[in-house]
Amino acid sequence: MQILEQRFLRGPNVHADSPCLLSVIDLQDLYGISSKDIPGFNDALLAALPSLQGELLPIGQRGGFAQRLREGTYLGRVIEQVTLDLQTQADAPASYGRTRPVSGRPGVFRIVCAYQSEKLVQPAFQLAVDLVTALGRGDAFDLAPRLDELRGIAARHAIGTSTAAVLAAAHERGIPTQRITEDANLFLLGWGVKQKRLQATTTGDTSFIAVKIASDKQLTKTLLKEAGVPVPEGSVVSTVEDACRAAARMKAPVTVKPLDGNQGKGVTVDCRDDEQVTRAFEFARQYGRRIIVERFVEGRDYRVLVAGGQVAAASMRRPAHVVGDGVATVRELVDRENQNPARGAGHTNILTKIALDDHAADMLRKQGFEVDSVLPVGVTAELRGNANLSTGGTAEDVTDLLPESTRLLCVRAASKIGLDVAGIDIVCRDIALPLEAQRGAVIEVNAAPGIRMHQYPSAGEPRDAGDAIVQGLMGDSDGRIPLIAVTGTNGKTTTTLLIAHTVRLAGKVTGVTTTEGVFIDGKQVAKGDCTGYWSARTVLGSPDVEVAVLETARGGILKRGLAFDRCDVGVVLNIAADHLGLDGVDTVEDLAQVKAVVATSASRAVVLNAEDPLCVAMGRRAKPEAEIVYFSMDPENPVFLQHLEDGGRGVYLQDNAVVVADGNLHQELVRVESMPVAFGGRARFNIANSLAAAAALMAASFTNLQIATGLSTFVSNGRTNPLRTNMFDIRGVTVIVDYAHNPAAYKAMAEMARALLPGQLVGIVTAPGDRRDEDLRDVGRVCGERFDELVVYESQSRGREVGEAVDLILGGAEETAGMSDTLHRVIDVGEAIRHGLSLCQPGDVLVFACGSSLQVFVDALRVNDPESADLVAAQV
Repeated sequence: MQILEQRFLRGPNVHADSPCLLSVIDLQDLYGISSKDIPGFNDALLAALPSLQGELLPIGQRGGFAQRLREGTYLGRVIEQVTLDLQTQADAPASYGRTRPVSGRPGVFRIVCAYQSEKLVQPAFQLAVDLVTALGRGDAFDLAPRLDELRGIAARHAIGTSTAAVLAAAHERGIPTQRITEDANLFLLGWGVKQKRLQATTTGDTSFIAVKIASDKQLTKTLLKEAGVPVPEGSVVSTVEDACRAAARMKAPVTVKPLDGNQGKGVTVDCRDDEQVTRAFEFARQYGRRIIVERFVEGRDYRVLVAGGQVAAASMRRPAHVVGDGVATVRELVDRENQNPARGAGHTNILTKIALDDHAADMLRKQGFEVDSVLPVGVTAELRGNANLSTGGTAEDVTDLLPESTRLLCVRAASKIGLDVAGIDIVCRDIALPLEAQRGAVIEVNAAPGIRMHQYPSAGEPRDAGDAIVQGLMGDSDGRIPLIAVTGTNGKTTTTLLIAHTVRLAGKVTGVTTTEGVFIDGKQVAKGDCTGYWSARTVLGSPDVEVAVLETARGGILKRGLAFDRCDVGVVLNIAADHLGLDGVDTVEDLAQVKAVVATSASRAVVLNAEDPLCVAMGRRAKPEAEIVYFSMDPENPVFLQHLEDGGRGVYLQDNAVVVADGNLHQELVRVESMPVAFGGRARFNIANSLAAAAALMAASFTNLQIATGLSTFVSNGRTNPLRTNMFDIRGVTVIVDYAHNPAAYKAMAEMARALLPGQLVGIVTAPGDRRDEDLRDVGRVCGERFDELVVYESQSRGREVGEAVDLILGGAEETAGMSDTLHRVIDVGEAIRHGLSLCQPGDVLVFACGSSLQVFVDALRVNDPESADLVAAQV
């Protein structure tokens, strides 16, 4: 087998609403072979992965995939299921998969597998291919080491427990989240101006200075004491001699810990003599150069979480410990406890595994035990001097026991340090009593506190600490900015710019993606075809954007999926033959499925072309809560009229005016002659684009006046909308430069150009070479019928021999052109432009289509007519 191609579909896509890995694979010599036809294959696979026995049939019958194997299924489907199962084995469950043959390529399949981690799914797929290939050839395969590698990958890139709790709370509130890199727990919550950053429980609002203060335990105590918060007295030392002297001065048991430590590392409590202080000092020095010696506060260990100026949760923490059974040694009891499924390495699970190290041995000796001692029945041996979960501790929820005075004290402590999220460590005998009544104290204030103990306490009521952090960070905001996504075959860029222009006039900062680039508040920040996933992320991640307007093209949807989980308004302009035969899109119905991804992602409204049956059909797949808004050039269109009769809203053209309709209320927005983009009503395709833009803006709650102002002031020229009906006068010849490149666009452009002047119409045309032969001939047929003189040039060969696409277009043109001497074959684009102009007289109209840039036209002009070239360049 050979993997031919792989791509990550990171957002909603033609296969699923969730992220998927798309792989194209050639089964080669295993093509056409069923699982039941390979001796021993099924038994070997089920022995290697017994969990496949539990896979469900589509009807929900458990053991279904094993049944499919025995009945016989093709190996592409087996690879899909094995990939999903391997991810589950690596603690990253995924359940959705789909396998389809690639049309016209025997043995080649597209396999789609859902995933949680990009870093995991690719090696999981490769392992699935290797396993199935080996078993398919009757070879042995040692799965265990490769599966261990997968688990290691999953663990390295797993989201921490605290981070996961916050993200789950964000998702519950409908807040979009995005992992900024797969190698760090750094996330973006929300979009544009409403975005916030999160790393574990540190937020974008967390003060850097506050974190530095919290890292300095002595400075923290100084500030807390100033705020009237009870703290244990102590001093900072740098030598063991100073530590012993400091302990002697206090005349009481002391706690020794690193000045800037965290997670309970290096902490030793209840040190009562120089020997214990010395050992504690050496232990603390492993985690920091400067050591703090402070009065040991007797009592239990509590953690109070403060988020957004409020107490969110409180837990009583118990140090790592084991309880004797009269048979097992301490070592055996620890090993047994570490088998608890809730315990994992570091912060990967609800609890952390207990370490049986030198510090644990020292703690045991204080209690009269050794690691190999057998503990009597019911006797507890503590293995840590601190109760942090990160060192193996457990927790019990005590939130409801906190008196109001302690709550206020904790909020004051967090505020004094300057932390928006803080873990307040308290030691006292009874958390239900005020601290001052029992000589209790705040011993630390922690930035980036872990919240596992609150989300998943060993006893007591779980508290949604993640939601408390989200509430403090986001308030009642869902983190979303208005998002309008525009798709279709033709007119996307102009419609996107019309919408964005109107939004900017309304005073909003826009983020816009088009085939020309990415624009933030009207300023270009990236150049090129920016209609895909990464460009949309650029806009949504920009902290100053208030409204996003995203041109969303077929290619971007197929290559990466959408960059958003949902949009407010989805616009589908039209569906026409283009890009067929590419990426599994072979028919206009297939193309409609791709464009429908935008329609089905809309949560507020879907704007559809009432005159296009493929667009109308998308309305049936829209979200139940999404309003359907139609636009129509024909005011008598039956779909449109029925929609209005049913109380729906829409925008239509009547008597040369753009009219908005809301049930029985119809209001004229603007006259067509007042819209520069309509070119006096001749550019009917731009009138349709304007109707769609008006419908989208109406659905997004812009006023009629705002919409009318936008439509009547947007100018489409070489500066504002390059290659979209850009018009120039070249010595009396009207030249239109446009990106038309498919039959529907050429038809619309020729009709518009023919209406401009009574002279002859000359076309300089082409189409990309990756189009099918029949599609190229269709371009020729349309152009041969509509242009008086036709010059065909080479643009992008894309795998064809130079001139091959040109000849196919000319072949189609010969079928419809009146005379063959009106057809001209000129391969070079510059020569084609000059030849086309030579065919013109003043009063004629020339259309130059499918150019890569306006500069190409300027450069071609400059050879023979530098003056005209300068005039055009000044307008670009």
